[in-house]
Amino acid sequence: MAAKSRVLLLGGSGEAVPLAAHLAGDPRVELITTLKGATPNPTPLAGDLRVGGFGGAKRLQRFLEDQRIGLVVDATHPFAQRIARNAWRAAVTARIPRLKLWRPAWTPTPADRWFEVDDASAAHELAQKLGQRPFVSLGRSGLTAFPAAPFAHVLYRAITSAHPLPANATLLTAKGPFTLQDEQSLLQTHAIDVLVTKNSGGQATAPKLAAARSLALPVILLRRPPTP
Repeated sequence: MAAKSRVLLLGGSGEAVPLAAHLAGDPRVELITTLKGATPNPTPLAGDLRVGGFGGAKRLQRFLEDQRIGLVVDATHPFAQRIARNAWRAAVTARIPRLKLWRPAWTPTPADRWFEVDDASAAHELAQKLGQRPFVSLGRSGLTAFPAAPFAHVLYRAITSAHPLPANATLLTAKGPFTLQDEQSLLQTHAIDVLVTKNSGGQATAPKLAAARSLALPVILLRRPPTP
């Protein structure tokens, strides 16, 4: 009987869940899955799950060699640039093939008012010209990368955070998928006049874009970082 191929799947995206289930069900594959561990109560991944980072490209390379990994599948979030870069470096150095799961980015319709920027600092500067009550959907990093001053009010949304907020800010802790109706109600209830988010792609959080379109709100999107 042929030996199973040992596959390391780096999770973090929504697509990683069905992909892990598919690979784990393949009798030819012995699957090891990993999650960074930054999100509480993550959706379980099939396979031999490992939670926590590797500590850099060199340690990941050592793990690949020690575990006799034959294939690395990078199914991390499109904005998880550091782990994607480390996975690429480790796989190249260990001479192990790597597959990168590429989620298509969102693209605007003629009815959208989108503005693309390179980072949160540029988004913060542009948002001041477009409104005074932004909805900032940048995850936990948005709480520090996109300050609440000088806006009248900022609505943040993240899966989790313990970061203290100023008086002119509100944090919603929630995890997608979200519905169009929920997103429309959210924008209207908080009198949002500009949406700030990452161009992550996917369906789970896309309704916020449709909600902004329906209300003729401008949207500032952070461009994706280059992927190795």
